[in-house]
Amino acid sequence: TTKMANQEEAEIQISELDLLSSMFPYEEEFAVTDQLALAELKHYVENESAEVPSSKVQFILNVKTEVPNASTVEFSMACALPFKYPTVLPEITVRSSLLSRSQQILLNSDLKTYLMQNFSGEPCILSVREWVKDHAAGYIDKDPSSFSMTASDATKSEVTTFTRLWIYSHHIYSKQKRKNIVDWAKELSLSGFCMPGKPGVVCVEGLQSSCEEFWSRIRRLTWKRILIRHREDVSLEGGGHAEIQKQRKFPTLEEKCFDAHGARGNHMDLGQLYNFLEEKGCADIFQMYFGVEGH
Repeated sequence: TTKMANQEEAEIQISELDLLSSMFPYEEEFAVTDQLALAELKHYVENESAEVPSSKVQFILNVKTEVPNASTVEFSMACALPFKYPTVLPEITVRSSLLSRSQQILLNSDLKTYLMQNFSGEPCILSVREWVKDHAAGYIDKDPSSFSMTASDATKSEVTTFTRLWIYSHHIYSKQKRKNIVDWAKELSLSGFCMPGKPGVVCVEGLQSSCEEFWSRIRRLTWKRILIRHREDVSLEGGGHAEIQKQRKFPTLEEKCFDAHGARGNHMDLGQLYNFLEEKGCADIFQMYFGVEGH
């Protein structure tokens, strides 16, 4: 019976694909992107004993739709049909160059809700295409900040994570990078310190999302070598401003120069760095950076 059910689902898929190709004969409207999967599916239907197809049939449906100012916008629907479709839902992602990332996420999550509420067991690609044609353009002007918070965001806001990143760089000489480090930390309400020279050490602490934003900006700059040596995360229940302040080991972010010596005046006195870290209760970090016991 499973075999018969599978056979029937496969036949429904093939006839739906045939219908789509007769309605949208041009490649730019409808294109199967995985011809092998389609061939496997047909072989399975024609030959009762064939193996179950190993991959899903995938195709692109492009939808042109008018927007209020009378211009035309194109959306592309990337579809994949699981082997059990239409008993299970198709996988569909709608994209357009005019959608921001958050608008695209919202559109696709609304489409998924529509699918879950309206379909099961019936071929639905054409209906989905209609839904996209009617609704997708409305997402182009949506302001993401007006989106209602999803349940997961709401629970996330109750537990705040305080993060401290210990960043190691082969060297930090550039005045511009040093300025960026201080300015960005200030902008993101992060505290810590930056020790320029060779090697370069940066420590930032504050809200997890701010630390991650800081890291993503820093690593985009050009470095010979830069990495996070160590990361500390603390979950704060309630996580108000006071809780965060309590976790901080550094009042603000400042550049620390420990008696530079060496020809370029760029080698820092690591003994002084060790004493500084020890004062702040972070002596164990020294070993993570330099692999030796500090003293």
